Amino acid sequence: MLATRAVSCGFAVDIFACSLDQVGLHEMKVLANRTGGFMVMSDSFSMHVFKDSLRKVFECDESGYLKLGFNAKMEVFTSREFKCCGAVGALTSLQKKGPCVAETEIGESRTSQWCAGSMDHNTTMAFYFDVASQEQPVCSNPPGRQGFLQFHTRYLHPSGRKRVRVTTVSHHYTDSNMQDIVKGFDQEAAAVLTARYAVFRSESEDPSDVLRWVDRQLIRLVSKFSEYQPDQPATFRLEPELSIYPQLMYHLRRSNFLQTFNASPDETAFYRTVIARENTMNSLVMIQPALLQYSFDEGPPMPVLLDSASLKPDVILLLDAFFHV
Repeated sequence: MLATRAVSCGFAVDIFACSLDQVGLHEMKVLANRTGGFMVMSDSFSMHVFKDSLRKVFECDESGYLKLGFNAKMEVFTSREFKCCGAVGALTSLQKKGPCVAETEIGESRTSQWCAGSMDHNTTMAFYFDVASQEQPVCSNPPGRQGFLQFHTRYLHPSGRKRVRVTTVSHHYTDSNMQDIVKGFDQEAAAVLTARYAVFRSESEDPSDVLRWVDRQLIRLVSKFSEYQPDQPATFRLEPELSIYPQLMYHLRRSNFLQTFNASPDETAFYRTVIARENTMNSLVMIQPALLQYSFDEGPPMPVLLDSASLKPDVILLLDAFFHV
């Protein structure tokens, strides 16, 4: 109820919870998630996590204005070949119907317009699309034909001015074997989109069902684009544009976003809220922590595998898991 009232007024609700005890983030998360507010969880208000986060919220640019946008509204327009299934992130549906709204529902769906109480430079939304009609033959979208997608973002600048940003992108359709997709496949972005959708489903479905869904998606992708000979695992091969995706899914299955064992409801709510709004690089570090190797003999630090083989007597290893270093 409070979240609905805040959204209708264009407010953003920030939550800073700093306590060793449970404060109810799990119950209050809808306020931050639907209004675009910040959520910070720490053990004490004296820790640098709270101090730095609060200082970052009120950080100003060279003109003296906050680095935020308020009461933002985002609208999507698509060409008729595909439609928008929904969005996942710190936003709320405005229930605006239109020709670009798909029947399939993902996240905040059944709309072509969303709103967020506040946004910053790192705010990221995930939008999902689907082909308009699966019953049409593939030849209805011949190779080389272009599809178009446009985002309209309107927000209130701290100076009091309303600003509009329009982003237009186009893409080519491929033939039935879809081999051209591999050349332009962004496996990092695909992994983050899969993670956000899996986290969204975890809120209303059994975790084991979500894990099986992640497995099925990976199996479908690998069976479609990999090269192998039956009963010969050594012949398995994936293109470089797809090679990292399976290991990202492996770490996603073991992450705190889908595994709630040994984590309180507040911690789970905090982790899931953060991954739903951070950019791709930060989300990848959350899914698969980065292990850096420092050495006096080999120059600058270099990333190494998350494996016991990386342990050496003459190096220092630093693990960056985004939430902990």
